[in-house]
Amino acid sequence: MRDFSSNAEVSASSPARLQELWYEFEDINDNDIPYLIALLKDSFHDWMAESNGLPLFSQSALYLISPDMIVISTAGTVRDETSQIAVAQRAACLSFDTHVIEKVEHDGWLAVAVPIMRRTDNSLPFVVITACAEVVDEAITAQLQSASFHLRNCFYRRFERMFVKDILKAQRESEQEANNRASWFAAAKRLYDGIDVASVLSEMMNSLITLYPESQIRLYLSQDHLEGDPRVQSLQFNHPTGDFVAKSFLEAKPNSRMREHGQMDVVVPMTGKQAVYGVLRLKLPATQWNHADFTALTLLADTAGNAFENAKLYEQSNVMIGELRLINELTKRLNQSLKLKDVFHYTTSELIRIYEADCCCLLSYDPLQQQFVVMSSSLPSFENEHFSTEYGFTGVVYRSQEPVIISDYLINNSVSSRWMDETGSRSLIAAPILAGSEVAGIILVGHRMPHYFSYDNYKLLQVLSSHIGLAMSNASLHAEVRRMVITDHLTNLSARHYLNDRIQRKQRTDRCGSLILVDIDKFKDVNDTFGHQVGDRILVQVADIIKSSIRGTDTAARWGGEEMAVYLPEIRREQAYRIAERIRMKVEEETDPKVTVSCGLSEWTFEDEKVSVEALFYRADMALYQAKHNGRNCIYVG
Repeated sequence: MRDFSSNAEVSASSPARLQELWYEFEDINDNDIPYLIALLKDSFHDWMAESNGLPLFSQSALYLISPDMIVISTAGTVRDETSQIAVAQRAACLSFDTHVIEKVEHDGWLAVAVPIMRRTDNSLPFVVITACAEVVDEAITAQLQSASFHLRNCFYRRFERMFVKDILKAQRESEQEANNRASWFAAAKRLYDGIDVASVLSEMMNSLITLYPESQIRLYLSQDHLEGDPRVQSLQFNHPTGDFVAKSFLEAKPNSRMREHGQMDVVVPMTGKQAVYGVLRLKLPATQWNHADFTALTLLADTAGNAFENAKLYEQSNVMIGELRLINELTKRLNQSLKLKDVFHYTTSELIRIYEADCCCLLSYDPLQQQFVVMSSSLPSFENEHFSTEYGFTGVVYRSQEPVIISDYLINNSVSSRWMDETGSRSLIAAPILAGSEVAGIILVGHRMPHYFSYDNYKLLQVLSSHIGLAMSNASLHAEVRRMVITDHLTNLSARHYLNDRIQRKQRTDRCGSLILVDIDKFKDVNDTFGHQVGDRILVQVADIIKSSIRGTDTAARWGGEEMAVYLPEIRREQAYRIAERIRMKVEEETDPKVTVSCGLSEWTFEDEKVSVEALFYRADMALYQAKHNGRNCIYVG
């Protein structure tokens, strides 16, 4: 490429014409040396074509010779090439020194050399044309001198054409550079306008295809974001020291190399403000690649890296906002119910909805049995199942107190799990429900597809488990407080007001029921003789006997002092009498120190004119009074 900064002076006589053709005053310089020989050869061929039929061609051998005595081209009649070239070079050497026409005779050959001068100063020759023959007369010399002027015109015509080609090439390159710069700028603007990762990556790839239409473009990402685009692939680090792409990523430097079939392989790291996120790779014909494009390509990759980073942050902020809303809604719904069973069932259904999972299971740890109990499961057959703290993924989570994520259970089946087998799950996330530093329960969420759960799902479950644990603690605490309110702390029987409420509810729905009042005989004597601690122990013994003698649907309560009451729903007095007799006999046989009890019994049916708790208790109390005054250790029906 020539330097066009210096133009020849322009004649004042025709400024417009010379301003248009300023290159006519340009001349050869040091920058043209690489092109000079080829240019002289082409010019010599032009001259020969235009001088066809000139007598000079048949009269002598013609040589075009450079300043370093290289024979550039040959024409005319050559008879003894070695001798003729030698004498021609001697003549040319003298002509270069003297800058005038020179004649030399040697070995029977006569050579005449005519210097061809530069057009700007007409004094310095840049090439010499020589004619060599046995006889060189004035006619040959005159023809050769005329040919030198013609050849010089041919040369400068070629020279100017080269000038114009260089100018046009420079103009095209300048226009291309301007277009590329505009394209780079537009692509960068579109990248910054993208607010999601997929659009950022797609925009970058499409922009590069526009700029390099014949290239093969790949983006290798270190992040887990492929989105089904085959051009976006995972960055592999199998051989980081030798791999071309991995090396660019690790060193955060662009690089290029020539491949077979004239293909250029270019890699540029996609760098953001915080990290390198991937490597952009272009394979394209070497003719389409300009090393100067590295700067613009690196700038585009960095812009894409920053846009990718911003889009990732935007997505993560949206995910966090969504998760916070989800956590808030879940916590609000969980806190609306203080029944532990409701908490378990709601949590199971919500986790399936949140993760679009196939199955979910919640287990609660029973410290008395030192086992896990399935409290809620999307697979009903698992409910109330018991599992050891050493079994399956439950055992893994219990021992580590950390969440677990399994990508493919069929491949990583080192831990056996009946739940995974029966649900057909291949993906699993599990998390402990912690109460302080102890595991109070475990959450299992499964899906039949492998690699279904992401690391974000794993982290979200870890957060949700703490809120679920808090809801479980609240429900358990509420249940315990309620149990304390409705339970006598000494005998673990229900409190009197709970029994009243229970009977009222049953009288609204049942057809009949019976009430037994149990009173320990001469209990004051027991306290006076053995002390109150023994008296409390007797109360507990009698309460345990009552609980062991009735059904789970029956209600036993401490009525007050040494009196206890038992309500038997849907039981008539004949059957109630047998139950009371069983209690009386067992108390007499099993208590230590031995005591007896008296019982008063009453019943109600839907046929009664007035059905009330008060009437039922009144009749039973009257019957108990009769038993007390008729020898004790007996049963009376009111």
